[in-house]
Amino acid sequence: MERRINGYQRLFEVRLLHHYWLDEGETIFDLIAASETKERRLLNYDMRNFLAVAPTASTAATIAGFGGVFKDMGLGFVVGVPADAAIPADTALDYVVTVTDSAFFNYTTLTLSPNKITDIFYQPEKRVYRYKDNVPLLSNLTGGARTLDGGKVLYLSQDYPSLAATDPIESLIVSGPSLLQLTSDQPGATTRQLAADATTVPVFVNQSDVPAIAPPPGMTGAPARGIRLDEEDLPDDIFALIRLTAERPTDKDFSYIDNAGHPKAVHPVYQVRFKNRCTTWRYIHKATGLLDSQIPAPLPLTFFGNGGTRPKPSQGCVKPQIAANKIMDLVSEIFI
Repeated sequence: MERRINGYQRLFEVRLLHHYWLDEGETIFDLIAASETKERRLLNYDMRNFLAVAPTASTAATIAGFGGVFKDMGLGFVVGVPADAAIPADTALDYVVTVTDSAFFNYTTLTLSPNKITDIFYQPEKRVYRYKDNVPLLSNLTGGARTLDGGKVLYLSQDYPSLAATDPIESLIVSGPSLLQLTSDQPGATTRQLAADATTVPVFVNQSDVPAIAPPPGMTGAPARGIRLDEEDLPDDIFALIRLTAERPTDKDFSYIDNAGHPKAVHPVYQVRFKNRCTTWRYIHKATGLLDSQIPAPLPLTFFGNGGTRPKPSQGCVKPQIAANKIMDLVSEIFI
């Protein structure tokens, strides 16, 4: 009797890390000096408290065809396959990210833009196209990389762009070597510096991750940026789409197969980083409703750190301050 043992190994891992739960006040998680603090943060972190991730139906079938498995976990999710699985170079696996905690939209940057769904009947094909605007597409074909903590880190977000005339408040941009965040809408947006050198910090989900929509010829009314829902039978409540292709010819570190089409001996670990929101903190007297004081510059909303001896904002409502149809500031009111 012949006996064959075929072990499983990880094809890839994706970590979805939110800096509201990881940063220490104004210190970005990656720049925290104490390694034991960082290790403890990651051990206690669980993205399933506010996000859910699942493969699309076609991706689930593809993974099953490889004899593989999908598993979500506190840091994100992992896919495992037999060690000798043969995976074509053009294999693309899609994962849907949805939000399970409404507070997520209060402490996460770039969540002010509407996510409207548009149904358009296209006469030449006699069918309805469905689009959802402002949904990021996160991919290992376009993601940026950084050298942090002595190693190469693979992000699924595109690298930061320069300022564009259409960038809204909270957009992340580079100006020279610096990473800046818009603190008001365009035109004439105000900014705050997040890092003097953009290459020293992670690549956060940013406005470049929302793809341009190319509607079929003659179609009108499609949103400028977003994704098509009906193409992959995506759910209406999708927040982001993760698409992982087996091979990236321009940077093999982002590939999850080797030159023979099998899983790599050392699997890639991809990262998605969500930037925590920065707001102006205003302290309000409970009894009178009058302003007591206001911080001079926006501070990041974080679970750890900030505030000193004074109370800091909860995950509650963030108020946009609007003038002439332009968001001038985001405010957190703290009642004392």
